[in-house]
Amino acid sequence: MNGTKVMEFILIGFSDFPDLQIPLFVFFSLTYLVTLTANILLMTIIRLHRHLHIPMYFFLSILSFSETCYTFSVIPKMLVNLITEEKSISFTGCAVQMFFFFGFGGTNCMLLAAMGYDRCVAICKPLHYKVLMNDRACSQLVAFATVTGFTLSLIDTYFIFTLPFCGDKEINHFFCDMAPVIQAACTVNNGIEIVIFIFCIVIVFGSFLLILLSYVLIFNTILKIPSTEGKHKAFSTCASHLTVVVVHFGCASIIYLRPKSTYSLEQDTLISVTYTVVTPLLNPVVYSLRNKDVHLGLQKGLRRKLCTWMR
Repeated sequence: MNGTKVMEFILIGFSDFPDLQIPLFVFFSLTYLVTLTANILLMTIIRLHRHLHIPMYFFLSILSFSETCYTFSVIPKMLVNLITEEKSISFTGCAVQMFFFFGFGGTNCMLLAAMGYDRCVAICKPLHYKVLMNDRACSQLVAFATVTGFTLSLIDTYFIFTLPFCGDKEINHFFCDMAPVIQAACTVNNGIEIVIFIFCIVIVFGSFLLILLSYVLIFNTILKIPSTEGKHKAFSTCASHLTVVVVHFGCASIIYLRPKSTYSLEQDTLISVTYTVVTPLLNPVVYSLRNKDVHLGLQKGLRRKLCTWMR
């Protein structure tokens, strides 16, 4: 095959909006700062307060850490590209970005499944909860989520970046996502796309099915609770998790589980902003606003700080 091997890609995701480059930079920078602050604050509260040292908050702190790393793989480079003329990313840099983005993204999916299982055990098997969700079991679930997410990400990234790329290649996106990178290849390879689609189904649809199974069991148990107050109390422990699941898997399904014929890279760019910039902020905000235990931990922390300043 003639042509020079590609050494870098040009990310042109927001190039069609030259007048919005600075406003977008300001908006994304502020959102990213709030996201980092919220996730770090949530992790700190869980770490410092012993009454939060239970499986649900253990998974939540790991999810917050994973979300922080997930955004770090994409947003800093996107912010740099918004305020500079040079919008390139090296071939290796693109592969590394994709690997970590999908590694942490897949881990997040599996962690949400683990959190669904935790809620299922808490509601359906309350007397066995401490035995089934001991420290070792929780650590094993986190390890499984991480290994699964990054293994599938490594396989996907390897298949994509063994495709032939030649010449100066533009990627119609603000980061190295699967569909636009595959479209930048010199040849069409439907076999690769089918393999990648299968792995996306395994990680996204597979983890969603596990969550769905957990909630079928949860709702079945809740319906058997005689009092309305008891039903409301049981369901309220799942509401935050359910909100995050709907948004997280809704965006992921729209992007990665659609038929190829419905692809629109321009539309995908807008949806991608939601799950790379907005959704990571949703996790700490939803859990903080709706959770009395987190409120209590935050109040104790603020009180302690206030007392320290007044001395």
